[in-house]
Amino acid sequence: MKQLLTRWGKTLDEEHVLEEYPRPLLVRKSYINLNGAWEYGFTKEFKRPAQFEGKIVVPFSPESTLSGVGRQLKPDEYLWYRKTFLVSFDMFQKEKLRRLLHFGAVDQSCVVYINGREAVRHTGGYLPFETDITDYLKEGENEILVSVKDLSDTSYHSRGKQKLKRGGMFYTAQSGIWQTVWMEDVPGEYIQKITARPDLDAGKVRITVTSEKSCAVEIEVRKPGIYEEPLRKPEDVFGEVETLEDWGHGTGRTNEEIVIHLPYIYPWTCETPYLYYFTVKMGDDTADSYFAMRTFTIEADKAGLPRICLNHKVQYQKGVLDQGYWPDGLYTAPSDEALIFDIQSMKNMGFNMLRKHLKIEPQRWYYHCDRLGMVVWQDMVNGGRMYKHWFVTYGATALSWRNLKIKDGYTRLLSREDKAGRLEFVKEMKETIALLKGHPSIAAWVIFNEGWGQFQTADMTDIARKEDPDRLIDQASGWFDQEGGDFQSIHNYFFRLRIRPEERRATVLSEFGGYSMRSEGHSACLTQYGYGIYTDVSQLNRAYVKLQEDVEKLIPEGLCASVYTQLSDVEEEVNGIFTYDREVLKIRGTCI
Repeated sequence: MKQLLTRWGKTLDEEHVLEEYPRPLLVRKSYINLNGAWEYGFTKEFKRPAQFEGKIVVPFSPESTLSGVGRQLKPDEYLWYRKTFLVSFDMFQKEKLRRLLHFGAVDQSCVVYINGREAVRHTGGYLPFETDITDYLKEGENEILVSVKDLSDTSYHSRGKQKLKRGGMFYTAQSGIWQTVWMEDVPGEYIQKITARPDLDAGKVRITVTSEKSCAVEIEVRKPGIYEEPLRKPEDVFGEVETLEDWGHGTGRTNEEIVIHLPYIYPWTCETPYLYYFTVKMGDDTADSYFAMRTFTIEADKAGLPRICLNHKVQYQKGVLDQGYWPDGLYTAPSDEALIFDIQSMKNMGFNMLRKHLKIEPQRWYYHCDRLGMVVWQDMVNGGRMYKHWFVTYGATALSWRNLKIKDGYTRLLSREDKAGRLEFVKEMKETIALLKGHPSIAAWVIFNEGWGQFQTADMTDIARKEDPDRLIDQASGWFDQEGGDFQSIHNYFFRLRIRPEERRATVLSEFGGYSMRSEGHSACLTQYGYGIYTDVSQLNRAYVKLQEDVEKLIPEGLCASVYTQLSDVEEEVNGIFTYDREVLKIRGTCI
């Protein structure tokens, strides 16, 4: 496979890697970024390496070229990271501070040691975790040691499109630390979480501030704004806008809902993505967050057809499937600007929705969708044992064309025979929703995709609805529809486009297209995978325009959303609007 580099990867400064503040929904002034050079080593046994092998650039996985390693972590190996940092212990004792260590994501399981003592263990390659390391610290130099194990597609853990033997619609497996590592100093009693639940119709917002003990809390809402430039550092948020009590003020206790009525409502839309920033004060701790006033619903149009509505107005959601892979960083975008480029480029092309496919991004990606006005459908990350393609892909495709329903009780055929894997999926689905539901751009949760690891679909839908009653749910995108959720969700790559609208659920074409074309000098592989192969740019563009016209003809019949496959090429799958390196815009046939 040819190694491609993005323009951002080419200019990567290893001394300043992804330094932007990583948690936009809870911004605190204290921020210590630990990205950059760490030591690394591979071992066959769960034992610290006698000698480390060299330098790895965190948070790029060892399989990526930007990490400087370029080696696959295998299921029978351990990957070790080492980093040192300095501490002035007098400061902690004088100000009575606690230090928290955060990992954005580590794939799949890890153990973290501070100065040789185990501090925390975590499993779940897509979700963040933190630990209080204060009691492990010492004056002067301190050591972080991380041991990582990744079984990839040899087990039931969530893994998305990763595969140890890549090819076709499966991509290079990555491992280890792949999101920002950072620290912050907090007072003894500190704000652990901020959850804002807007109620557009009632003109109010419900805010819950979570802390270990019940404490008095004060909330001040600022004048809403549209943020054309991203907020990168904590100081960009604190005091950026004059606080006006007229925009909203509330007091109460932590761990209890505080209702704030807003006298002036600026609704969030794709054209005017207004964000309301607010400040939370609790004892010696202060943090900033934001929300937006908007609601996504299913409502009948004048003809009685169910439609997706934003703020009670019909919105046709024209979307793109977004895998979130990069040729030089794999799961990790080489820069914040690269994340913005993908979102803004799709908006410039007339799309108003991205379906984040089988991956959870760093929270800054969702923040950029919030401030730029890009609707998001968020997939849960799939897992399970080895997929039976003859059943979940080929057989299901044929049956779906005949509108034949298949029950989801075939746990072995759907690769969900492990009870531990089913329980892990429920746990991670809840954690995913809790992590991301504060982002106003997210319109829908996609629970299962094409039967991959699908089980107890109705039960999973009920759980997701309880965790977040304010969003839409696509319970089974593609095949194995169980007639629940808010969408009749269709995938169609091979047949004539047609729909059969329902009375209650909105009809969505949640995957289609996938027209492929290799672009010489910008393709990673000689082999080619896609749904319709083209060798000429003008031919590809004519076919794309004709396909979109066919889709648009279905809108009056009841089609509510469409998701074109896909935003960019990924390895052999060269059906992107952009090439893998984001240099050639293939659908328009121009370089940018």
